[in-house]
Amino acid sequence: MKFTALALAAAATLSLAFTAPKPAPMSPSETAAAPGTVYDFTVKTIDGKDVKLSKYKGKKILIVNTASKCGYTPQYKELEELSKKYAGKVVVLGFPSDSFNQELASNEEVASFCEKNYGVTFPLFQTGSVKGDNAQPLYRFLGDKEKNGAVSDVPTWNFCKYLVNEKGQVVKFYPSKVKPLSEELVADITK
Repeated sequence: MKFTALALAAAATLSLAFTAPKPAPMSPSETAAAPGTVYDFTVKTIDGKDVKLSKYKGKKILIVNTASKCGYTPQYKELEELSKKYAGKVVVLGFPSDSFNQELASNEEVASFCEKNYGVTFPLFQTGSVKGDNAQPLYRFLGDKEKNGAVSDVPTWNFCKYLVNEKGQVVKFYPSKVKPLSEELVADITK
C-alpha cells in the first residue's frame, strides 16, 4: 500500500509538471529593449551648467553639431531665425565640435563668436567630439540605430542635424548641406 501511495504521489507530481503550461518563447522584437530617447541624457551648457534634455519635452528638438570656422558657419544665422520663427514648435540645440578641426579653442571663445557674429540666443553646449570612439554619449546615441531606433547616420561634417520628436525620439538626420530654413526641414518641423 505504501508503494502504491508513493507511486500515485509521484505520478501526480509528474502529471503537474507535464501539464503546466509553458510560456511561449518571446520573439526577438519582444526581447529587444525599447529604443531610448534624448530625454535620457544630461549635457553641459557652454558655460558649464548641467541640463537634462527632458527639459524640452513636448517640443521637437533640432540637434546640430556646429563649428566657428567652417564654410557652413553662416547656417548659425538660419538656425537663429528658425529658433525664433518656430519657437512654439522646436528648440534648436547647438553642440560645438572640433571633430573636423574647425572650432575655436575654448567654450568662451565659441560663445562670444556666436553671439557677436550671429546673435545666437538658442542653447549652446560645451565643445565635444561628435564622431568616433571619443564621441560624447549623446552623439553615440544619435548615430546608433540600435540605440535610437531610427537613424544610423553620424556627422560627416559640421552642421549635420538630427530632428527629435515631441516624445524625445530621433526621427531624422540631415547632412550639412540641408539648410535650417529649407522646405524639407521646415516641413518636418511643422507637421
